[in-house]
Amino acid sequence: MGILVCQECNATIEYFEDEKVSVLYGKCPHPHCRGEEDGDE
Repeated sequence: MGILVCQECNATIEYFEDEKVSVLYGKCPHPHCRGEEDGDE
């Protein structure tokens, strides 16, 4: 069993089948984590 975790907010994105336990890092669909938010706030 593998887990895909957001590297920005540490939220679990999804689980996937794997022969061993592994954690992979990506970015979740949240606009803040994707860098699509304006930085003017």
